[in-house]
Amino acid sequence: MTIVKHHSESKISLIGSVSLGTGVMIGAGIFVLMGQIAELVGQIFPLAFLAGAIVVGISAYSYVKFSNAYPSAGGIAMFMRKAYGPGTLAGTYSLLMYVSMVIAESLVARTFGSYTLRLFEVDNTAALVPALGVFLIVVAYVINISGNKAIERTANVTAVVKIAGIGVLAIAGLAVAGFPSVEGWGRSGQVAASGSNFNFVAALALAILAFKGFTTITNQGADIIDPHRNIGRSIIISIFICTVIYTILALSVSSSLNIEEVIAAKDYALAAAARPVFGELGLLFTVLLAMVATISGVIASIFSASRMLAMLSDMKQLPRLYRGLKNPALVFTVALAIALTVLFDLTRIASIGAIFYLIMDIAIHWGLFRYLIDETKAIPAIPIIAIILDVFILSTFLLLKYQRDPLIIIVSLVGICAILVAQRLFMITHTDSSGRMHMEMKAMKDDSEHHGA
Repeated sequence: MTIVKHHSESKISLIGSVSLGTGVMIGAGIFVLMGQIAELVGQIFPLAFLAGAIVVGISAYSYVKFSNAYPSAGGIAMFMRKAYGPGTLAGTYSLLMYVSMVIAESLVARTFGSYTLRLFEVDNTAALVPALGVFLIVVAYVINISGNKAIERTANVTAVVKIAGIGVLAIAGLAVAGFPSVEGWGRSGQVAASGSNFNFVAALALAILAFKGFTTITNQGADIIDPHRNIGRSIIISIFICTVIYTILALSVSSSLNIEEVIAAKDYALAAAARPVFGELGLLFTVLLAMVATISGVIASIFSASRMLAMLSDMKQLPRLYRGLKNPALVFTVALAIALTVLFDLTRIASIGAIFYLIMDIAIHWGLFRYLIDETKAIPAIPIIAIILDVFILSTFLLLKYQRDPLIIIVSLVGICAILVAQRLFMITHTDSSGRMHMEMKAMKDDSEHHGA
């Protein structure tokens, strides 16, 4: 593939890439998912984050191998095309990833609303939270149209602020409140449903979602310096940083609040945990930190998702985007994020995002194992282990949601079917009478590739 050349001074550095990656991960994961995970597993929620990090670490192997071999602005979309060939399967799996990325944007945007309202002691009303979320998405759009350097500068500043701030919050919290007692970790407590092992496995789906921002790094192939090396490095560094931050902070919250208090304030658990330890100043500090983190998260996620959508259009997996707009992929991404922010609450947004992500993740590992092991020089056992873990976690999570909130499964199924049908119908529009799909990309003749469907 011929990648458009950029002047080196306009490209993203390794540090900038890590800043963007951690920006997406920290922006969504730690500030809102902690309470939801605690609701499932009780006092042992810090262990769920650590277990999720282990699963993600195994999963990241496939992304690193793909990124080293095929860096591009399309990221996962290009990986799917390489593995499954151009056509319905590659397009469907890629769009599942794209939608999960946009879902992450709406999750972060609503988190911004929930924490911002803590400044004014206002309840999370049905109107104010999504309104503030939409405001944040609009601000992120303005920054994104300003170019790569504006994005990188914003990401660098906010990454330093939030990583340092969360570090201070976590360490100070442990110093003041002490290390949480592990004696009660064997009991889920009255607030957690029976069957704690079942709940723990299901909670891993949300814990994984807290780390999924690392996948947005794969979309930086056309924008990062030395992509064949730096994308993989950025993925590994970002996951490591977030693992340390999540674990320490979860322990700090566990030492400050009992499990009933964590769940009662699940949409703003960190702010609630700061108050008994640091008082009103701690609450203010945490809310401001959350605002910084969520702002950077939305900026970074919109940056990556819009580039993935543009690549899908260039690949002819989607209709040509309307050229009457400046950066139509960015406009469409922002519009979809706004719609999701308005329509769904935090718990449902997180659950749907986890389902879409895990399905796409399984497809990535299978594509690597089945078709590209030799080309990428990957170890076959690792993607197989990742598939087994994903299937086990996804199945458990779906069963839990079927029992507690079947609407999530219905919405997810409708969304998947809509994407699949739309992809198939679009593929028919450029399939000739001999059955060949005309999928040539700009500056590239992609042979009918391996296994196009």
